[in-house]
Amino acid sequence: MIYDTGVCYPQMAWRGKHPNRVRGHDQVVDLDVILGQQGGVIARRQVLACGEKPHDIRRKVRRHEWASVHPGVYVNHTGALTWHQRAWAAVLASGPDAALCLDSALRAHEAKAVALVDDDDPIHIAVARHRNLDAPQGVRVLRMADLPGRVQWNLSPPRTRYDDTVLDLAARGTALTSVARLADACGSRRTTAARLRDRLDSRPRIAQRTWLRSVLSDVAEGTCSVLEHGYLDLVERAHGLPVGRRQAPRAGSTGRVYRDVDYAGLGLVVELDGRLFHTSTADRDRDLDRDLDAAAARVALTVRLGFGQVYERPCVTAAKVAAVMQRLGWSGSPVACPDC
Repeated sequence: MIYDTGVCYPQMAWRGKHPNRVRGHDQVVDLDVILGQQGGVIARRQVLACGEKPHDIRRKVRRHEWASVHPGVYVNHTGALTWHQRAWAAVLASGPDAALCLDSALRAHEAKAVALVDDDDPIHIAVARHRNLDAPQGVRVLRMADLPGRVQWNLSPPRTRYDDTVLDLAARGTALTSVARLADACGSRRTTAARLRDRLDSRPRIAQRTWLRSVLSDVAEGTCSVLEHGYLDLVERAHGLPVGRRQAPRAGSTGRVYRDVDYAGLGLVVELDGRLFHTSTADRDRDLDRDLDAAAARVALTVRLGFGQVYERPCVTAAKVAAVMQRLGWSGSPVACPDC
């Protein structure tokens, strides 16, 4: 079986006299073609399937035409490997039936992810759950259920599908990094919140399912309830802060506006800015206009909080909000929560 960019050619029949060619079904597979498709990387099993002999491989290595990357995997030069070549080498060394996953799959899918993954970082590879594989050097292996249905075998190199990759990464992160993964994916327009949510519902086993679905539901519906509930439970209520009015209406220069949390008696407004839900410049402009209206009318001081302050640093955020409230006239003091 030749493992060629995810396409398998079973039951090869040798035809013709060209030693580097093999015919599978109606197409001819050439050694040089495979090398070209795989960035100059090839597996021993592919070489032999193309009609070469073990001594041919040894001769190419001895003459420095090829270099060994992993046991049974070679590259057609002796210099440093590119990330793409390292990825192909990891797939071939772990295969057949192996594919990029997690950060490695994201880098392969998205050009902008290149900046997030160093060339020397380990390559993440997914294999079937039943396989017991020793990871080659520089490779991290993840055993995965339903591998065939989660991989695009026709891509070069094969990798988990974009939606599955995003969900896998989000499920492994903190609350903040999970939101960032989902936000980046939807912002790139490669997928949508509704599509991610549907894919999430089709996967019976995934960490942080409830949290991920609530965030995706917010994105799909254009609301910010996840962040609002987090502020209520983790900041305001947990630390004994005054109770604010939720979605309180106020008159603005563009008509009636709604504030996320309004502490009217103190002249303080807290806006919960997930940024995930501000999908356009116009949305962001309207938010800034609301803040400017409040400042110009001297109605309220506006404090804008995001996911990091609410979910990653709620205790610190509560102390800072309490300090602002005290400066504005609140006579109380915040209380310590169990996590303080």
